[in-house]
Amino acid sequence: MKEFIWPVRVYYEDTDAGGVVYYANYLKFMERGRSEWLRQLGFEQDRLREEEGVLFAVRRVQMELLRPARFNDLLEVASRVTERRRASLTFEQAIRDAASKQVLCQGKIQIACIDAALFKACAIPETVIKEIPDGI
Repeated sequence: MKEFIWPVRVYYEDTDAGGVVYYANYLKFMERGRSEWLRQLGFEQDRLREEEGVLFAVRRVQMELLRPARFNDLLEVASRVTERRRASLTFEQAIRDAASKQVLCQGKIQIACIDAALFKACAIPETVIKEIPDGI
């Protein structure tokens, strides 16, 4: 499957006392990348909750920090689905410097589909599954 790319600018609020992106903010950047990936497939998360009765929640995260990003850097979040199961999706994501394409942070994130009322795992709606490109 082809990567979905989402641009992210590093703001002052994203940095720590050392002037580099605080490690937890990379997870926020990855979240934005996955949310925008879902949006480009035609799905809004609030509408999925209202119309399909499902939510997506992070189940597992593996992250490796390789190089620092700094204030005002332009980054890109690359996201691709590497595994599709009945009730979960696994993404590989990389945060790269937009100009050099050098990977600064990479992660593997498993997302679970959960019933919005029961907060228990459930099948990903067929309307969503059919829009996920093949090639995983």
